[in-house]
Amino acid sequence: MIPLRDANPTRRTPYVTIAIIVACFLVFAYELYLQASGGDGGFEAFLTEHGLVPARLTDDIARGALDWVVLATVLTSMFLHGSVLHLLGNMLYLWIFGNNIEDRLGRPGFVLFYLAGGLAAVLAQVAIDPRSQQPLIGASGAIAAVLGAYLVLYPGARILSLVFLGFFYQLIPVPALVVLGFWFVLQIIDGFTSLGGPSANAGGVAFFAHIGGFALGLVVGVLIRLRRQPRYGVG
Repeated sequence: MIPLRDANPTRRTPYVTIAIIVACFLVFAYELYLQASGGDGGFEAFLTEHGLVPARLTDDIARGALDWVVLATVLTSMFLHGSVLHLLGNMLYLWIFGNNIEDRLGRPGFVLFYLAGGLAAVLAQVAIDPRSQQPLIGASGAIAAVLGAYLVLYPGARILSLVFLGFFYQLIPVPALVVLGFWFVLQIIDGFTSLGGPSANAGGVAFFAHIGGFALGLVVGVLIRLRRQPRYGVG
């Protein structure tokens, strides 16, 4: 099931969402330049330097001396992608679901929420696989937070999705509860399955980063709904 667009209008232009998408494409263009000029070695060195390596962070914590360069990778890792498909998949989800969350939170609030989602994703993955030397890269953890909030705030929104039925496919409007709930269940299954292997970052996919980001989004979505519920006095 691949979501293509939602039928959930917004009141204002999602400038922050657009800016994040543009930034990710520009960074990836620079990655391609490094690969073309320096080969795969230069490309991989860049990802290792600016991605978040769990072992580096946990070593700093153990020493009680956090390196600002390592801390900065929490942010920089959110704009790095390892392939065209990695980038396009993330940006598709951000474009479909990010505009409504930005509309609901406002632009400053959405920036803080997006960054908090990325941080929650990193902490979840590091907690599961603290000695990993494989750099965490990608916007998917922060985007997972967007998906979690969308699920709570707009569960009935119709998402036009490409649904595969064996060798056939069909375009079907599916409720967000089904699309995003199915996505999250897959992350949980794949995440816990990966625990049986040598690394929780199985196949290059940090499933627990997705789970951590999504969980934060669920919590924020619930808090927003509770805050906006009317209060009734007792007469």
